[in-house]
Formats: sequence, C-alpha cells, structure tokens
Amino acid sequence: MTDTTYTSGRPSLAQLTRQVPTFDTPLWLGRLHPYCVIIPVINEGDRIVSLLARMAALAINQMADIIIVDGGSTDNSLAHDMLMVTAVRGLLVKTAPGKLSAQLRCAYAFALDQGYEGIVTIDGNDKDDPQAIPRFINALRQGVDFVQASRFLTGGAGENTPKSRDIAIRFIHAPMLSIASGHDWTDTTQGFRAYSRKLLLDPRLAIFRDAFMTYELLAYLSYRAPKLGYHCIELPSVRRYPQGEVPTKIGGLKGNLMLMLMLVRACFGGYNPK
Repeated sequence: MTDTTYTSGRPSLAQLTRQVPTFDTPLWLGRLHPYCVIIPVINEGDRIVSLLARMAALAINQMADIIIVDGGSTDNSLAHDMLMVTAVRGLLVKTAPGKLSAQLRCAYAFALDQGYEGIVTIDGNDKDDPQAIPRFINALRQGVDFVQASRFLTGGAGENTPKSRDIAIRFIHAPMLSIASGHDWTDTTQGFRAYSRKLLLDPRLAIFRDAFMTYELLAYLSYRAPKLGYHCIELPSVRRYPQGEVPTKIGGLKGNLMLMLMLVRACFGGYNPK
C-alpha cells in the first residue's frame, strides 16, 4: 500500500512512487533537531516506559527528537501523559499490515519528509543501553552513513544472551553478511543502528518497497550499504536480556527458519531493486 500523505507542499516524484504502509500520527510536536531517534514498539508494556525513562535521564531529547512508531499495540503502554513526561515528540501508528520492516518504512518516510539529516533506531524492548546514542549521532555528524551497534566489540557487552542466538550471530549471521557485503560485521541482528539521510534516500537501495514487510530490511541494509560504498562502522554497545525472559517477536523453529531464509536471500542480492 502506498502512502500519499505529506507534511507540506507538493510531493516529489520519489514520494509518489515509494511504497509506505499507511499510518496515523496521533502526536507530532514538530522537528527541533537535525537528528531523531526512532523506536519501533508493539505491546512492550513496562519495557518501553523503562527505556524512555532511561533516555530522559540521559537528556537524549536535548540532542535528538524522539519518535515512536507503533505496530498496533493493545496494552495501553503509550499513554499520552507518559509520552509528554519523557519528551517524546512524535507517535506514529501503523494501520496497514506488516511487522518490523513495515513499521520502519513508515517511520523513515516520515522522518525524511520532516528533513532529518540522520536517524538512530533503537528497539523498544529495553534491551539496548541508550547511553550509546550520543556516539551514534556524533558518528553521523562526522560523515558516517551506517552505524551498527555491537556487543562483541571492546567496550561492548552482551548479558544473558540465549546461547543459541549467540552462536547463530557469531558463526552464521555475521560471517555470512560479512562475506557477502565485503564489510567486517560482528553483530548483524541488532536493530540498534543509525543511518544517514543520503543512504536512506539512495534509489540504489530503494528501501520504500513492499518487499520489506517483516524482518528483511535489517539484513538487506547490512548487505547492500557496504556494497554501494557507504561509510559503515560498528560501535560498542551493551545489550542486556532480562533474567529468565527473552523479549523478542521472533521465536521457535519457524521464526528462526524464516530469518535464515531472509539472510540467504539478502546475501545473494534477492532484495536488490530491479
């Protein structure tokens, strides 16, 4: 489904031809900073409240605008008063089908239309330490196009990571994308990332396509951006899984098989624009 609602003026040809799931905007207070932090959520409960409180304590809102993109939560975790107290400037609610990649297309299209120079994305499940966000923004300011968080670099840490996931990242996912892209990645499944405006608008990536509906977009960008010569780096970060709980929307044999098929397709150029 193509979204044709724009912030001001006549839409460009690129806007008219891009495929963006429809979404509502129940909260938008306007752009204050050149950069924004986008947080995809769906039924995150107390986890999103905790993350926003941590970001408020770090004064992230003093360097970037905070925008939440909701995939259709039903848990009442995004109360207006809570969003105001934690300095959230925007709430988008996806109304079309799709999962994470569809949410991200909504948020990235909105942010680009608002004129942001770069975007940081952090998961709303409170596993990632937002203390790394200023370093991501500083890298964007210095001309980096793609920043990937890594728990495996010196200065990073992974706590309570399920053993099967740790093995899959270290010995399957990251090595495959490193070989295919020509860039040395260590932590490719993380959604904690940053992108430049230039990268997201590049028609050779063409991220605004309905090919990206579930979890395809993350692997695709890790493969495609280095191939196109973009400046990509990893920065250390801390990723903590809570004891006795694995907050994830992907699980079981079927979910992991789906991710593996997406990875293989990405590595062989299966998502490249025609």
